[in-house]
Amino acid sequence: MQNKWSLFQKFLITEESNISITDFLINALIIIILSFLLERTYSKCAKSLSNRKMFSANFMLIAFTTMIIISIVKSSLALSLGLVGALSIVRFRAAIKEPEELTYIFFTIAMGLGLGANFRYIILVGFGILMIILWTRYFISRKSERQNLFFTITSSLPEKLQLDTLNKIVNENFKASELKRYDESGDFIEASYLVEILKTNNLQKCKTQIQEFDKAAKITFIDNKGF
Repeated sequence: MQNKWSLFQKFLITEESNISITDFLINALIIIILSFLLERTYSKCAKSLSNRKMFSANFMLIAFTTMIIISIVKSSLALSLGLVGALSIVRFRAAIKEPEELTYIFFTIAMGLGLGANFRYIILVGFGILMIILWTRYFISRKSERQNLFFTITSSLPEKLQLDTLNKIVNENFKASELKRYDESGDFIEASYLVEILKTNNLQKCKTQIQEFDKAAKITFIDNKGF
């Protein structure tokens, strides 16, 4: 019984780290390059309506932190159990609005896990396959004129052009939309939307419908490519 208890205690003791500094530096360089490429891919290829540039800036930090954690705890059961306890206290929380954002976060963590465990070739092959799929889908969907725009309407006839009317017109003409700002006073309204268009002629159609209620309405479309 004593021998079993001693063996169990020895199993829990933190072992000598066998991590090669050279391997760690190589993996660190790989994770930085892959995170940067994933960041650029998300900013360009993602269909999310949120601020893609700001969201993707977190990929490198998440991947690098995950790699360091796995490199430290992989050789010790005690440290692994301690990590579970720490994660039950400190929780990662982010405002995930769309499933696409969550999938990129999961892949970022997967890169950190794989390189932390030194599965370098699996991560490189998997990353290459995923990049081919994402960029192929991007160039195919590009032919359909899909684009995200900021759409702003300013009108001096709030009694005719109300928010319900604007929402109806926007939903009829755009594939997806999100109301970002709405201001209204006695003789003035302004509404700003983030919209996704499939065909550019929908812009003219939307403008025509709005001008049926207010011919003097000011309509602005701004490219959202940098977000």
